[in-house]
Amino acid sequence: MRVFISGVAGFLGSHLADAFLADGHEVVGCDNLTGGYLDNVPRDVEFHHYDCTYYNSMVKILKGCDVVYHCAAAAYEGLSVFSPYFVTKNIVQASVSLITASIANNVRRFILCSSMARYGEQETTPFTEDMTPRPQDPYGIGKLSSESFLRNLATIHGMEYVIAVPHNVIGPRQKYDDPYRNVASIMVNLMLQGRQPIIYGDGNQKRCFSFVQDDIDILKRLATEDCVRGEIINIGPDDEFVTINELAGIIGELLDFDVNPLYVTGRPTEVRLANCSADKARRLLDYEPKVSLNEGLTAIIEYIRHRGTRPFKYHIDLEIINEKTPETWKNRLF
Repeated sequence: MRVFISGVAGFLGSHLADAFLADGHEVVGCDNLTGGYLDNVPRDVEFHHYDCTYYNSMVKILKGCDVVYHCAAAAYEGLSVFSPYFVTKNIVQASVSLITASIANNVRRFILCSSMARYGEQETTPFTEDMTPRPQDPYGIGKLSSESFLRNLATIHGMEYVIAVPHNVIGPRQKYDDPYRNVASIMVNLMLQGRQPIIYGDGNQKRCFSFVQDDIDILKRLATEDCVRGEIINIGPDDEFVTINELAGIIGELLDFDVNPLYVTGRPTEVRLANCSADKARRLLDYEPKVSLNEGLTAIIEYIRHRGTRPFKYHIDLEIINEKTPETWKNRLF
């Protein structure tokens, strides 16, 4: 099988490439290197340094591919309120470009990696796939729009599709010098430098975190299982539901670091309680996470220690700067 992975230099995409290569498949991938590291790309990947929005390039490099995984995304939920043009271009336009190029190349199945941001603020948790989506920000709106484009075009033109909803994935290879996302990696990078974590609001927002290999095991099966065609499937645990304060405390304990967080004004539109039910993945795919939160955080710590801590790179311009823009970004506090 010839598998195409967008965002193959990124965190999720590179691990997925490893998994398919280990099974003897061919892997082709592209990345614009905005959100990943070039050395994440496995050696045997046919790599193209292209942006997904380059439609003609996508048509060319997708030739002969059987399955497409769209992992590439400007996965900046909070930032999307202040850089909506950048985020929307790299979510909606990129998705439509890749979907269209896949159909033009007679790809058998397209797997879109969406986001729990599609659910927004709901009356109850955990979020289930049958809930009416209520995205709160341009990122979530863009992901939901991409789902609609895929469903429409794939149905019209006869391409199989699956919408995967991985959420709060953590582990080695995550971009840890990015000040706009990846809370666990940001905290580890800061604490290893002897700096205190910075927390938005009161820190009582609650999340579940999923170790990358637990997600990869399920994502890989979406390429071939008949039971997932046309389905939306949450991928990630629904236990170990922790606050951001608790997350900082756990990392501090693992590092033997005395945590005294710096609290800053909360980000607008941030969802207070967000976790997804894994019941559908359990029922269809026998999903069962094997790596605990502590084990996942330990893996991140070992990875960053091995590579070395890094200063944070403010690599995306703020398009809207006003009194609502977080001071962490305006004043480069990380």
